[in-house]
Amino acid sequence: MTRTYVPIDCEFHDVLEAAATLRRIVAIDHLDDGGNRRVVDARIADLFARDGAEYMRLDDGSLIRLDRIVSIDDAQRSAFERAPA
Repeated sequence: MTRTYVPIDCEFHDVLEAAATLRRIVAIDHLDDGGNRRVVDARIADLFARDGAEYMRLDDGSLIRLDRIVSIDDAQRSAFERAPA
């Protein structure tokens, strides 16, 4: 599932940063590389950018590209997207 990275909303990024800073376990609903929905319960160890895309590293070492996140706990990424002007 390689496609062009679509930046996430800054306010949703703030939600991710808060969870990482507090080191709490969160439910992360995301699309895997095959486009299948997966839910993992994990701590966010790091948020970083590489090769024009943003990622989160979980405490188990796995990576999730931020534009593949559907939700984190009860925060839906789509709720943070703004309508085009």
